[in-house]
Amino acid sequence: MSLTNQFAKAEMLIRKPVSEVFEAFINPEITTKFWFTKSTGRLEVAQPVEWTWEMYNVTIPITVKAIEPFKRILIEWGNHNDLTSVEWTFSELSADTTFVCIVNTIIGDDIEKAMAMVRDSTEGFTLVLAGLKALLEYNITLNLVGDRFPKGLNS
Repeated sequence: MSLTNQFAKAEMLIRKPVSEVFEAFINPEITTKFWFTKSTGRLEVAQPVEWTWEMYNVTIPITVKAIEPFKRILIEWGNHNDLTSVEWTFSELSADTTFVCIVNTIIGDDIEKAMAMVRDSTEGFTLVLAGLKALLEYNITLNLVGDRFPKGLNS
């Protein structure tokens, strides 16, 4: 029985049409400019995908559970012991503005581990959204995710 059901949440207004913002998360040719460095393919329901962060030597399996074009993406990600769900919702506020909400739900029986995952996920998805905003609105690659844990830093 699961004792915890915690979630991390990050939200951001992106001044671009919902179709462009949605495509940025589905299409790894765009996503690799602001989040992970490699992907085995586009997000499609029931098609396994792996995302890699080469700078951290981390690869995570992704299972796409649902895609509602321009509205919602639902995935499960992580390894067996750390599997969580992530849901993106896209709200079109006008023809050229989109509000993105990302919720990562953590289910488990170790409250300290779950709280650490919530903290890390909240920070991580906030960086992802800020990086996406800079890329889509200003065509600037900030490298926020890659610079979060620079080599040689003792933390």
